Amino acid sequence: MTATVLVVDDHPVVRDGVTLLLRAEPSLKLIGSAESGRVALLRVGELRPDLILLDLRLPDMLAPEVIAGLRQVHPAGRIVVFTAHGDHQGLLAALDAGANGCLLKDVAGTDLVSALRRVLRGERVVDPRILPDHSSRSDALARSGLTRREYEVLRLAAQGQTNPEIAETTGLTRNTVKTYLQSALHKLGARNRVEAIGKASEAGLL
Repeated sequence: MTATVLVVDDHPVVRDGVTLLLRAEPSLKLIGSAESGRVALLRVGELRPDLILLDLRLPDMLAPEVIAGLRQVHPAGRIVVFTAHGDHQGLLAALDAGANGCLLKDVAGTDLVSALRRVLRGERVVDPRILPDHSSRSDALARSGLTRREYEVLRLAAQGQTNPEIAETTGLTRNTVKTYLQSALHKLGARNRVEAIGKASEAGLL
């Protein structure tokens, strides 16, 4: 089955390069491109691609803003951030905003195709050169048994956010936030949120 792809990058050479790479790959079909965040939101709304390859730095919007907008117009689309900047804090913000992966632009063509296929299968793919500690955090998360949402709620609590603030940040209801937090406490064997944050830090989750 062929998956559709939209490329969002303000550099024509990158858009052309990805076009050439995907042209040789029958399982991935490039259906369009956009050179800014605003155009990307319009095009994704019209074309509804299976996967969006998104540059971290666009002229008009930051990647986390674009990701939040894309999640509203096309929640089912998978988003992979494509960047030349491996150590950029914006990558963490992009992952927190809901990106399904982050890849460096010097990735070889076969590796790019393989990574995109993995994302389409539901995996979260992050180039190990980008965030060296990310894989260990993923392992710790898998061991803890926390779901991504439980972890997200706990991480925001660790940043000092109250339940109503977490609800506003995540778009969840206050009751749902409370449920996720209680579930996270239970899984971590903690009696309250302070203890849970301490245990999560010790486990390498925060």
